[in-house]
Amino acid sequence: MQTAHATTRPAAGLMLAIILVALNLRPSMAAVGPLLSAIRGEIPLSFSLASLLTMLPVMAMGLAMFFGLAISQRLGQQRTVLVSLLIIALATLARLFVDTATGLIISAVLAGIGIALIQALMPALIKSRFPDNVALCMGLYVTSIMGGAALAATFAPRITVQTASWRTGLAIWALLAVFALLVWWAQRRHLRDSVTLAAKKEVFARNGRAWLLAIFFGLGTASYTCVLAWLAPYYVEQGWSEENAGLLLGFLTAMEVISGLLVPAIANRSRDRRAILMTLLALIIAGFCGLVLSPQQLSLLWPCLLGLGIGGLFPMSLIVALDHLDDPQRAGGLTAFVQGIGYLIAGLSPMLAGLIRDRLGSFEWAWWSLTAVMALMLLMVLRFDPRHYRRHFSPAS
Repeated sequence: MQTAHATTRPAAGLMLAIILVALNLRPSMAAVGPLLSAIRGEIPLSFSLASLLTMLPVMAMGLAMFFGLAISQRLGQQRTVLVSLLIIALATLARLFVDTATGLIISAVLAGIGIALIQALMPALIKSRFPDNVALCMGLYVTSIMGGAALAATFAPRITVQTASWRTGLAIWALLAVFALLVWWAQRRHLRDSVTLAAKKEVFARNGRAWLLAIFFGLGTASYTCVLAWLAPYYVEQGWSEENAGLLLGFLTAMEVISGLLVPAIANRSRDRRAILMTLLALIIAGFCGLVLSPQQLSLLWPCLLGLGIGGLFPMSLIVALDHLDDPQRAGGLTAFVQGIGYLIAGLSPMLAGLIRDRLGSFEWAWWSLTAVMALMLLMVLRFDPRHYRRHFSPAS
């Protein structure tokens, strides 16, 4: 009995540390949208330029999927997370002192590098440390990422009002990174920096199905990054206060958390995920249509639909990729490729929406564009018939 407790305690402590680390992977992006009008009041920042504050960290996530694991093998898992949290903390704290658009963008890129290294490493770390509970622990990890976005979107405007400084609203999240760093450091005895043996690399870039999965993940995540960047500014333009617009984005991300926990559990009942995917895409389409056609009426319903759709689509896109291969190492390599390409695609959406806003004077055309993208994804879902998965990938040699 004592042995079971002895092994359970370090595992619970490590999972708590992972949750705290995950909470730090979105605040540097999620805090910007609700405060954008206050930032633009002091710093000359077009919507296209402001889009870089979300776009560049997301692009860094994509690039890191291709080299992040190699870095963690060189530094070790524990040191990689410590260094990454330190980068996030310093980049976020630096926002207390920025007074130019360039300074803000540099802080976003640096935070993005820290975020990217953790995101590349963490699924492999969870798989190696919690082999019997991978689905549960991945669910907690992904939900914590969304929870961090909800915290920042909800409280950044309130902190700004209390302190009369948008810089404090952006920079205060450095404290969360420092706290996570200290808890992670306390886990060092249970985190021996074992070097994982590199598996023979499979070249997924030559596989058409791998590209279809990557584009599907990228287009779905594009709706997430665009909403994260522009939902709050859209409602500020509709006459809402920054605080209320931030609360609305916080509500949306809370819906994402709920959906991210529930949908994978529901989907486990069947290997055919198409009905679930179509339902999630229909929710997102309804949410975007509502944002354009009736933003003031039923204003809680549209973020609710978007949050439930987007929150479920993110883990389900990865689960569908994992379904294609039985071997865990090959499946891990496929999901790294899918996320790498996918985040590069998703990173473009905030910039394109910012350009649309600068040219046409409204975000409505960005929401319509995303509606069309979701409709295209409905057609892509038809190709995810589990009976045909095996023929898309040659057997492992």
